[in-house]
Amino acid sequence: MQINPYLFFDGRCEEAFQFYAKLFGAKITGMMQFEGSPAAEHVPQDWHSKIMHASLDIGGMTLMGADIAPDHYAEPKGFSVSLSIHKIADVERIFQALAGNGKVRMPLQQTFWAARFGMVTDRFGIPWMVNCERDA
Repeated sequence: MQINPYLFFDGRCEEAFQFYAKLFGAKITGMMQFEGSPAAEHVPQDWHSKIMHASLDIGGMTLMGADIAPDHYAEPKGFSVSLSIHKIADVERIFQALAGNGKVRMPLQQTFWAARFGMVTDRFGIPWMVNCERDA
C-alpha cells in the first residue's frame, strides 16, 4: 500500500509543480491538461489549458495534484504536507522558499523533538510542516 498526497489548486497547479520540482530537486513525471480529454466539458473554456493531473517524483515518493474548477475549489485546510529533511541548511532553504509570498504559521525553530521545525502555507495555498530531526 502507498499513500500519496493529492493537492488541488485554484488554477496554478502547473506553476506550483514547476516550483516544487526546482525546490526539491524533483522530477515532474506527468502533466496533463484538460484540453483534449473527456474532462474538458466539465470545466470552463478558459480552463482547458489548466492541469487535470500532475505527478512529481520526489526521491521515490509521489506528490500529485490538479487544478479544480473555480466553482468547486476550496482553500485547503485540516492537513499539512509534512517534509522530513536531514540537513539544517536544506530545511532552512526549503522553508524560506515555501514562505516566499506565503504565510508562516510557526517560524522555523529548534524544538524539543527537532533541530528545526516550522509550519508555512505557501503562495499556492498549500500548508506544509517542515522538520529536521535531531541527531540520535
